[in-house]
Amino acid sequence: MGRRVAVVGAGMTRFVRRSLETGKELAWEAARTALDAAGLTIDDIDAVCIGTAPDAFDGVHMKGEYLADGAGGWNKPVIRSYVGGGTGVFCAVQGWYHVASGMFDRVLVVAEEKMSSTMPHPQGAFLTIFDHITERPLEPNLLWIFALEMNRYMTAYGIEKADIARVAVKNKRNAAGHPAAQLGQADITVEDVLASEVLAWPVQRLDVSPVSDGAVAVVMAAEDVANRTCDKPVWVEGVGWNLDTAYWTNRDLAYPAYVERAARMAYDMAGITEPRREIDIVEPYDPFDYKELHHLEGLQLFGKGKAPEAARDGVLDRDGDLPSCPSGGLLGV
Repeated sequence: MGRRVAVVGAGMTRFVRRSLETGKELAWEAARTALDAAGLTIDDIDAVCIGTAPDAFDGVHMKGEYLADGAGGWNKPVIRSYVGGGTGVFCAVQGWYHVASGMFDRVLVVAEEKMSSTMPHPQGAFLTIFDHITERPLEPNLLWIFALEMNRYMTAYGIEKADIARVAVKNKRNAAGHPAAQLGQADITVEDVLASEVLAWPVQRLDVSPVSDGAVAVVMAAEDVANRTCDKPVWVEGVGWNLDTAYWTNRDLAYPAYVERAARMAYDMAGITEPRREIDIVEPYDPFDYKELHHLEGLQLFGKGKAPEAARDGVLDRDGDLPSCPSGGLLGV
């Protein structure tokens, strides 16, 4: 595992549709806030890890190089990663292994996205990620591909749409008190979600996280540095990652095996043998409401097809037995 690593500072911008701030400025705002929280300056940082969406989203070629100075990478080693929707998580993992390996003592990790720049809609940029012979002629977009997966998940396990909608309600209510949130809504109901516009059945507008601009940053440090820097370092006990095939037709749409493989890697590193008993809180990736449930099952916190029951029974609420996305997640923030 290498050296022990901790998070000693964090920063976040507001998440809104922005018209003035550039991606570079968003990265700077988050980085500065994280450094201030850690009581450090950019001169204390040894390297910078950047996570950001495809260049086409901002209309900026070589996006990593463009963001580098705004993210604090001037005259420092910089690396940019992009692994689709998991980029925010993988960027932090990248920061971890740069410190754990012994290469650096302090690393600034910055994740940024500015989707509102793409005209007429970011879905246009996504068309280029599909196979140019077997998929692109169908003009796919992520909405209807996720709709296929959601439909498969519901069909395989007999899941009611209302039970999935409860996730959107929970997260948007949780986000109502979040100072950085875009879509917090304290009074939203399941009926509101079920009555919202159908985008690609069974996906409806309130099942989906919004197009958003924003950035987050964390400062990660080796154990000896962390103990000198922070009274309460947040220790990284385990990390895991796994990439499934880019060909959707080759995936098991009912169950995210890639999440299970990543989870088992992290659990093994942390010495966790009974996740449901040992994990107290969870923040799964939730670009769609069903994906939170999908991922909870992949994380081995519930059996296959059982996470919707937990949502229905209040287990995932802030005051439940296993709070899930108490911040509001992507659906609310």
